[in-house]
Amino acid sequence: MNKCVRSMPEPGASIDLSSLSSQPIIVEAVRPQVDDGRFAVKRAAGDSLRVEATIFAEGHDALAAVLKLRPAGAGDDGWREVPMVLVNHGLALWRGEMALEDMGRYEYTIEAWRDAWTSWVNEVSKKHEAGQDVELELAEGRALAQRAMALSHGDDSQYLKTVLKGFDTDRESAARLPLMVSEDLAAVMARWPDRSEATAYDRILPLQVEPPRARFAAWYEMFPRSQGTEPGRWGTFEDCIRRLPEVRAMGFDVLYFVPIHPIGVTHRKGRNNSLMAGRDDPGSPYAIGGAEGGHMAIHPDLGTLEDFERLVRTANHMGMEVALDLAIQCSPDHPWVRDHPDWFTFRPDGTIKYAENPPKKYQDIVNVEFFGPHQYDLWRELRDTLEFWIGHGVTIFRVDNPHTKPVPFWEWVIRDIKDRHPYVQFLSEAFTRPPMMKMLAKIGFTQSYSYFTWRNSKQEITEYLTELTQTECVEYMLPNFFTNTPDILPEYLQRGGRPAFMIRAILAATLSSVYGIYNGFELCENDAIPGKEEYNNSEKYQFKVWDWDRPGHIKDLIAALNHIRVDNPALWRFDTLRFYDCDNDDVIFYGKMTEARDNIILVACMTNPFDPAHVWMEFPLEAMGIPEDQAFEVDELLSGERHLWTGRWHHYYLDPAENPAAIFRVIPWRPVDYHAPCL
Repeated sequence: MNKCVRSMPEPGASIDLSSLSSQPIIVEAVRPQVDDGRFAVKRAAGDSLRVEATIFAEGHDALAAVLKLRPAGAGDDGWREVPMVLVNHGLALWRGEMALEDMGRYEYTIEAWRDAWTSWVNEVSKKHEAGQDVELELAEGRALAQRAMALSHGDDSQYLKTVLKGFDTDRESAARLPLMVSEDLAAVMARWPDRSEATAYDRILPLQVEPPRARFAAWYEMFPRSQGTEPGRWGTFEDCIRRLPEVRAMGFDVLYFVPIHPIGVTHRKGRNNSLMAGRDDPGSPYAIGGAEGGHMAIHPDLGTLEDFERLVRTANHMGMEVALDLAIQCSPDHPWVRDHPDWFTFRPDGTIKYAENPPKKYQDIVNVEFFGPHQYDLWRELRDTLEFWIGHGVTIFRVDNPHTKPVPFWEWVIRDIKDRHPYVQFLSEAFTRPPMMKMLAKIGFTQSYSYFTWRNSKQEITEYLTELTQTECVEYMLPNFFTNTPDILPEYLQRGGRPAFMIRAILAATLSSVYGIYNGFELCENDAIPGKEEYNNSEKYQFKVWDWDRPGHIKDLIAALNHIRVDNPALWRFDTLRFYDCDNDDVIFYGKMTEARDNIILVACMTNPFDPAHVWMEFPLEAMGIPEDQAFEVDELLSGERHLWTGRWHHYYLDPAENPAAIFRVIPWRPVDYHAPCL
C-alpha cells in the first residue's frame, strides 16, 4: 500500500507561502475590470472611478483599504490614493471613488491592511463598558500611538507628541481612556497606519480616461462635395463653412466628413455603383488616391489644405470638433501602389487584387496587406497619416470597416497616438459579429457603432440596451447611435415616412448620450433602391444639391432634442438608462436621472410609426425618491406642457404624425415645514 508522504520544513525554518493562492487578507471580486484586467475600463475626464471589492480576513480585527491610481508607467512614486469604505459588513463589501480630471492611460489597484488602531479602540471600549480593568490595553494603545508618531510628520507628529505627553502625565485610566479614544486622535491615526504587512490586490488594472465629448456629443455627417448649390459642381470647403451656422443651430458639436482625398480613375464607379462612370462622375470618395496624392492629400476640387484648416478653425470657434473618415484602402491609382507594390496582393496574371465581399465587388478599391516583411513600414505610414491630420486640426477619426483589419494593428496605433494626443478619439464603424465589435472597443476604440440601427421594436430595444448598460459592456463600450449612414437606409425609415424619422431621432438622442445623423436625415430623405437598404442616387457616387429647407423637414425637432440634451445632465450619461413599465407594446418607457436625483428625465416614445397610441406609464417613484402621496411636477419638454401628478400610473396620448414621444422632466414638490422659523 502506497502512502503519500509530505515533506515538512526543518524546525526553525520558515514556511514558503509564495506558492499559495490565498493571502493573509483576501481582496477579491474587484470591479470594474474587463476580462480579468486584460483590457482597460473606460471613463471620461470629469467622471469618477468607483471601485468595489470584497475584502476580509480571519477573525474580527478591523481592516482598512485604499483605492490607488497612477498614470500608466509612472512607477511606485506615482500612486495617489483615497480610503475605501465598508458599505456592507455582512458581505464584506468595500467601495472607493476617485475623481478623474485628466485624459490618458492610468492604472489602479487596491491595498488592504489590518487596522490595528480601530481594532484596539473597539476592544478597549467594550472592555471598559463591561467594567473590566483596561490598564494593560491602554499601554498597548500608547505603543500604537508611539509607532504612528514615528511615521508621521508636521502637525500630526506634534499632535501625537502632545497626546503621548498627556497620557504619560495622567496616571488615571478615567482620564487616559477619553484621550485615547477621541475622534480627533482616530483621524490622525488613520492617516499614519502601519502598512508594512499590507496586502495588495494581485492585479494592477488598466484604465483609459477619454475626452468629455467621448461620452456626450451629437454628430453630423456630411459629404463636403454635396454642400454646394450648383448641380454637377463640386461643393468646396468654403461651401461647408457657409453651412456651419445651420449645423450648429441644430445643436451638433461634431462635424464629420467622409474622405476628402483624391479619387482614382481606374475602374471608377458611376451613379448607383454602376461599373461605367460618365466623364463627369466624381467617383466614390472611398476609392482613395490618384495622381494628386493619397491619404495625406486633399482632392483639389474641394480646396486647399489652407482652406481645410480655415474650415476647422471656424468649426472650433463655433464649438464643434472635426472628425475625418479613416479608410485604409486605396484606388489602383494610389501612390502607394506605385511606390510600395509589396504592400498589396497581385494575382497570377499580374493584376492587382481588388476588394471583394462576395458577391459584392469593389473594383475601384484595393486593400493593403498588414503582415509581411513590409509590416513596420506600412504601420508607420498609417500612423504618420493620423499624425498629419491631427497636425491640421482633426481630433476625431471615424474608422471605416476596422473589423477587416488586424486587431493588433488597431491596438498598437491607437495606443501610440493617444499616448501623445490623449484628446484624440476613434469611432469604430463595425457592423459585424458582436465579439469583433466588442473586441475593437476593448483594445482602444473610443466609441463604437452598434446594432441600434436595426433595433426597432419595444422588445428589441429593451433587450439590446439592457445588455449594453447593465453588463460588462458598460465598462468599455461607448455606443454612438447613428440613425442612418451613407451605406444604410433602414427599412424602418423607408416605410415609416416622416414619423419614423422623428421616432428614431428621439430614441437615438435620448437612449444614448452620443448619437449621430447622416445629412439628409433631417430632410426625411428615404428614396431607396427597391429591396435594398441603400439610397437611390446615393451621393457616394454622384454630386447632390440639397434643399436644406424643403417641406417636411424635422430640423426644428432635432434642434429641440439637442438643446434638451444639453440642458439636462441626466442625458449626459449612457450607463444610467433604465426601462420602466407601460401598458402598450407600441410604446417604450424609459428614463435617466443624476445620482443626486436633481435631474430626472423620463421618455415615452412610440415604436409604431403609423397608429396613434394611448399609454399608461408607471413612474418609478422609489427610484425618483418620491413618496406615493407626494405631488411632483412634470414638464413635457417637447410641447411645453406642465402637469402636477401624484401616484405611479399616468396616462398620455401619442400621435406619430404630431407627437410621437413625450420627454418628461420630473421635479418633486418637497413638503413644506410649517414649523420652520421665518427669516
